[in-house]
Amino acid sequence: MRAWQVRRHGEPRDVLELVDVEPPAPASGQLRIRVRAAALGLPDAFMCRGMYPLTPALPFTPGQEVVGTVLESDVAEFAPGARVMGVTRFTDGHGGFAEETLIDTSNAFAVPDSMDDADAAAFRIGYPTAWIGLVRRGALVAGESVLVLGAAGGSGAAAVQVAHALGARVLAVAAGPEKCAHCRDLGADVVIDRRATDVTDAVREATGGAGVDLVFDPVGGAAGEAAQACLARGGRYLLVGFASGQWPRLDAARLVGGNASALGVYVGAYSRAEHEVDHAAMLELVAQGRLRSCVTSTVDFEEIPAALQVLADGAVIGKTVART
Repeated sequence: MRAWQVRRHGEPRDVLELVDVEPPAPASGQLRIRVRAAALGLPDAFMCRGMYPLTPALPFTPGQEVVGTVLESDVAEFAPGARVMGVTRFTDGHGGFAEETLIDTSNAFAVPDSMDDADAAAFRIGYPTAWIGLVRRGALVAGESVLVLGAAGGSGAAAVQVAHALGARVLAVAAGPEKCAHCRDLGADVVIDRRATDVTDAVREATGGAGVDLVFDPVGGAAGEAAQACLARGGRYLLVGFASGQWPRLDAARLVGGNASALGVYVGAYSRAEHEVDHAAMLELVAQGRLRSCVTSTVDFEEIPAALQVLADGAVIGKTVART
């Protein structure tokens, strides 16, 4: 089968090589699937560079998110021929940028007939991350305010939609007019162009000086550190990711002074049963039209290195998906 493989670390366009390899052999509790579509994510670019905490040993195939057809299975729930979406065994080098890959049954979920392959491929990281962050960790209730950093990216765009669907007032931070327009289209009530204005000042103005109840931060670094000053009394700061390349430093004095909390958000800490409950709740919002696709572009399998480089360079709005 064909697979995009990383044999040395560097920029995606330089290190991804198209190779022929043997199809992966599933162990018990794993599914071998024919990949129908794979979503491109910033962690995939970080893996190419060797700077992601879960980067596999060389050589490996990146690609965390996929939808595909089951070819081999030892569980009745996912029989051969079933269409599933989920997260690959990328940590073992079996990512989704290949014609076939492996998924643990614990990370595989059924796909509604009404959901397109591209949308399904991009569903099982961004939306669960947003849901777990805002609902399970942040305890968001209708009427509260949420500041979303990196709001035009995959997890950020999902968070804008989830927060909006649950009745929050959403303040979205993005870079440039196009990304800001995309955030408005997703349902953001206030959009802040971080290239044109100071985010902290804009949040204070938009909230009458009160600050926001939650900060959803998949960016980290200096942006995350500054956003801690945007919290209202009793606010919750959600540590989601580090698209900037580093985690933010926490301002303990500020958090204590505002009776605010810093909460880690890790999807992998939840059980299969909890994920199934969340998955059903999110699909219900999809069926109601209250959550919609974050996919803004699709590319062919052969275009993955170039498309991933565009993502790594920060020029992508929403999610890019490769069809195989």
